[in-house]
Amino acid sequence: MNATAKARRLRQNQTLAEKAFWKFVRNRRLGGFKFLRQVAIDRYFADFVCEAGKLIVELDGAAHEGREDCDERRTQTLELFGYVVLRLPNERALSDAGGGADDILTVLRSDRM
Repeated sequence: MNATAKARRLRQNQTLAEKAFWKFVRNRRLGGFKFLRQVAIDRYFADFVCEAGKLIVELDGAAHEGREDCDERRTQTLELFGYVVLRLPNERALSDAGGGADDILTVLRSDRM
């Protein structure tokens, strides 16, 4: 399966947390920043990417439990491409309408850009 087809499949089969988070950030709803879903970067697909802010937001659910080493290697690889990786638990995306909006905006508005 090529990257485009896989990204499309991932977008069509979003988790509840991903759906909730996407509703919050799509169409530049979060501080005017544009986000994309399931972006291929190297051998990974980042959950949500803001290219202007070089930020990746990863939503972590039960599937990530016990995979901390894999997630850390993934984060290190994505950081090599110049991104800041912000990991949020699924519960936060579901219970907090902004799913960590303050944290995301802090990173996007920081002086590192």
